[in-house]
Amino acid sequence: MKVFLDRIEGNTAILIPREDESLRFTVPLSLLPPGSRDGDMFSIRIERDGVATEAAKQRVSGLIEKLKKRKYQ
Repeated sequence: MKVFLDRIEGNTAILIPREDESLRFTVPLSLLPPGSRDGDMFSIRIERDGVATEAAKQRVSGLIEKLKKRKYQ
């Protein structure tokens, strides 16, 4: 997705997608490359991380089991 930097408000960057300028994304300014300025274009890509998702599910399942055991002791 292509977005442009509309403006910077304090430590927050306001990004607008090229495809739909009615949308706005706010992100911490620290996530943008140093020296970013109003009007700069960026490419944003979001990918699903299946390995991390499965690890998180396993961790939560383990925590739930610990809580269940603690409840009945």
